[in-house]
This record gives sequence, C-alpha cells and structure tokens, in this order.
Amino acid sequence: MDGASPTRWVIVGVDGSDSSRHALEWSAHQASLRGLGIRIVAASGPLASVGVFGRNTRAEPWSDEQEEVGGADRLLDYAADWVGRLFPELEVRTTLSHERPVEALLAETGVEGAAVVVIGSRGLSAVVAAFVGSVGIELAARSPIPVVVLPHQHAAAHGVRSRVIVGVDGSEPSRRALSFAFDQAEFAGAELVAVSAWQPLVAFAAATGPIPPELFDDATAAEAARQALEEELHEPSLAHPGVSVSRRVVRSHPVVALLEEATPADLVVVGSRGRGGFRGLLLGSVSHSVLHGARGPVAILR
Repeated sequence: MDGASPTRWVIVGVDGSDSSRHALEWSAHQASLRGLGIRIVAASGPLASVGVFGRNTRAEPWSDEQEEVGGADRLLDYAADWVGRLFPELEVRTTLSHERPVEALLAETGVEGAAVVVIGSRGLSAVVAAFVGSVGIELAARSPIPVVVLPHQHAAAHGVRSRVIVGVDGSEPSRRALSFAFDQAEFAGAELVAVSAWQPLVAFAAATGPIPPELFDDATAAEAARQALEEELHEPSLAHPGVSVSRRVVRSHPVVALLEEATPADLVVVGSRGRGGFRGLLLGSVSHSVLHGARGPVAILR
C-alpha cells in the first residue's frame, strides 16, 4: 500500500466482556490481513453506567495477566497494549468518549478512511445483554458504513473454510449487501453463497387479495425465485469473475434459510431491511432476527 495514502480504519467498540474481546481480536485480525489500521472505542456516557462501556462496572478479565479494569480509560490502555502485542504491525488509535455507546461509535464512522465498525453482541451480564443488543440494532440502522456484529461466544469452526453467506431479495439494501459480500469473498478467496428464500403464496392470499391460480403452484414460485436470483447475481458476478458462487433457492423463511446455511466460521451479510420493511422499525425483521440468531459474524448494510 502506498505510504502516502490515508489510513483506512476498522472501528471496534470494547467494554471488557468476552464478547467485546472476540470483536477486538476479530477486528485486529481483519485489519492485519487487509493492511488497515484499528481504532478502539470505549464510552462512558450516561446509559453506559449500567454496564456497557461503563466506568461503574468491573470488567471481566481477558487473561490471567489483566488486572481488574476500573474504568473505560484503563480498558482502552489495556486493549491497545493487547492488540499491539498480538499484531505489532497495526496502526492503533484509541478514543474515550463521554457519549452513549452508539453515539461514540457513530462519531468514529465519520473519521476519514472509516471502513467498517465492529461490536460484540453481548455485554457483561444477562441484564446488560438486551441493552447491548439494542446498541447493535441502533448502530446498524444508523451507521453510514457496514456494521459487523460478533456473537457472544464467537469462534471460527476449526477445519471449516469460511464462506460469505448473503441474503438476496431484490431490494436496494440487499443489492448493497450483495456488492459488499462479493468484495469480501474476492479478497478472502472464499466461496460466496447467495440465499434466496421463498414461501408459498397461499399463506398470503387473504391479505393480498386475488391471486392468479397459477401462482399458487410451488414449482412456479420456486422458478420465479431462481430467475430473480440469477438476475441479481448477473452484474456482480461479471464484476468479480474470480469469485465462486453457490446458489441456494430455499422454500423457507429468510431467517431460517440464512441461519441454517451458515456455520460459525462464515460471514453472513444482510441489508438493514428488505422488501416490505416498515419505516418505523430500526431494522427489518430479517436482519434483526439474523443478528440475534447467528453463530458467526453478521455484517449489516444500511
């Protein structure tokens, strides 16, 4: 990489929990592979006092070497030192914010070169877990850059080659997710698995009004889904000829289809909302459910 080029950054939030440590380790590893820098963020805003990024919470130790961390500032020092010892080639920056965790991370997404923001999905206790989940949901709904959420006990499956799993439904967020997924698969030399889920139209007859009889046929619906998937894959496949693409057209709910396809080693990519999303919701129901049910990293694109 040209030394004169501005650094591009992986932004990661830390709170001292195991989930946060997994997010930090994953972020540092990805930054090292891709020649990026890492910006580590901790927050001590008013909502953080219940635990997340908070000064008033005793962080769980990440190793036998770590002393109890009494505040976000000390946590940042430890996290930067930890990354520096494991990945000495990385450029590391730290930010201590007095805002809410979401606001602290969103502020970092505006930094020049910000490429992706990463957080863990669970915090220091079951009581805090719902709040951490809400951080991920709000962040994914508002972030101008991709958000990656690591599950509570993320660990790549040993001996399983990672793939990129992407949900495709023809919506604009889905197309952005598909473009991101192709980029990730191309860089990693990974297989891309495009998943299109369809469900019988009979279930929606009462709500949608009259439907031509031929559309009640499952074979017709499945073929329409296959054709739609091929159309969505056409242009990105031409732009990334080296990416191996597998197609999955599944008679299932989209959430079930994605979660059943993905292993803990895979990156799942979804748009923040798909077809028929309600504007009043921060995230669409599919991305929300995948975020909470996945066993591996989930990338959400607004």
